[in-house]
Amino acid sequence: MAILTANPNLRLEHDLLGEKHLPIDAYYGIQTQRALENFKISGVTLQFFPEFIEGLVEVKKACALANYDLGALSDEVKNAIVAACDEIIAGKFHDQFKVDMIQGGAGTSTNMNANEVIANRALEIMGYKKGDYEHCHPNNHVNLSQSTNDAYPTALKIALIKCKAKLLVELVAITNSFRRKGEQYQHVIKMGRTQLQDAVPMTMGQTFEAYAVTLEEEIERLENNTNLFLEVNLGGTAIGTGINTSPNYARLAVAHLRDVTGLKVVKARNLIEATQDTGAFIMFSSAVKRLAIKLSKICHDLRLLSSGPRTGFNEINLPPMQPGSSIMPGKVNPVIPEVMNQIAFRVMGNDLTVNMAVEAGQLELNAFEPIIGHCLFESINILKNGMSTLRTKCIDGITVNEKRCWDLVKNSISIVTALNPALGYEVCSALSKEALATDRSIYDLVLEKNLMSQEQLDEVLSPENMIRPQLKANK
Repeated sequence: MAILTANPNLRLEHDLLGEKHLPIDAYYGIQTQRALENFKISGVTLQFFPEFIEGLVEVKKACALANYDLGALSDEVKNAIVAACDEIIAGKFHDQFKVDMIQGGAGTSTNMNANEVIANRALEIMGYKKGDYEHCHPNNHVNLSQSTNDAYPTALKIALIKCKAKLLVELVAITNSFRRKGEQYQHVIKMGRTQLQDAVPMTMGQTFEAYAVTLEEEIERLENNTNLFLEVNLGGTAIGTGINTSPNYARLAVAHLRDVTGLKVVKARNLIEATQDTGAFIMFSSAVKRLAIKLSKICHDLRLLSSGPRTGFNEINLPPMQPGSSIMPGKVNPVIPEVMNQIAFRVMGNDLTVNMAVEAGQLELNAFEPIIGHCLFESINILKNGMSTLRTKCIDGITVNEKRCWDLVKNSISIVTALNPALGYEVCSALSKEALATDRSIYDLVLEKNLMSQEQLDEVLSPENMIRPQLKANK
């Protein structure tokens, strides 16, 4: 029974530690209130990650349906819980999920935040006041046949699958953007470089297409690692033994969860193992980190290729986004690639945190899933936003300085590599050494020494012959 107070704007609730006043209009309850007081940590609350709220509530809905099938919930209570869950899944009451993502207790505060909000909304649907828990209790009804230790990780996995889908939308978009840029500049010859030294010619189109392919590879990597999350420990309750559940509960709960989420979730083969093992988070975090590292490498390249404009590579132009200096007039910096680099640094740090948290699990439970979830959600969000920013404010607007690219190719000593099959390594080495010492071109030296005719030389050094295999087998 909700206890009224002298202040009409407050209600009184109790738990094993005592009593507390809560705002009369709050859907959360006393255990959430204690968490708000105990965990003023990051300022990043559950409502920052709506997919996680949806995952939590989808688990609660599936469990309510399973408990109803087993005769443990009445029609009225089941219908009210399901209706409350559907409203939250649709986006309502997310502001009531107030607990900090970083918390002690292996996620108990998060679980209870969900239980209390669902219970109080269900009470309203049934015509009762918030806090009238004898009719629908956060623990006895909403959390029936569950523990934080199976509900929280199951919800976390469902949420990460949802977040991954949104990340892939941006990954596909940025891959396509690089591919279009490759098609646009497939005719532009430039110098390739290894170890920041001149290597051999290639096209700017090949540069951009390589970026598209390296990112495209990560789509499958993310998909494969996310599939590990389809195995859940729902029904294992506290440590995986299934205490306080009916024999058929786990099977029914997972079946309902498949229907509620549309995901092909399956019950873990060994619920005790699945409750303590958080290895899937390592695999997924590694895939997210790998994507971040690739993006960062590409952004380093973009900054180098656009460097200058007079004293650097100056092969490409990045869209100017803002003045680059408070003291140097006219300076424009590559701010979009720079922010993507910093995002990657953060993702790499988050991956280390995930690895440490997974390693720190003890005995039958890992108590550090909250920081695992926080890091993974943050990494996905900033990567998703970063890729969108990089694509729309940088890649799509890149232009190429075609004359500059060709001038660098013509003046490069390294085009001598293309002459290697015709003249041999020793002759080409001598040509390179002389060209460097005399500041002359390889082209002029070859003609002066009558090593090749101009027609032969032009054929070997034609752009189309320097960017793909041309060597003919000896008969």
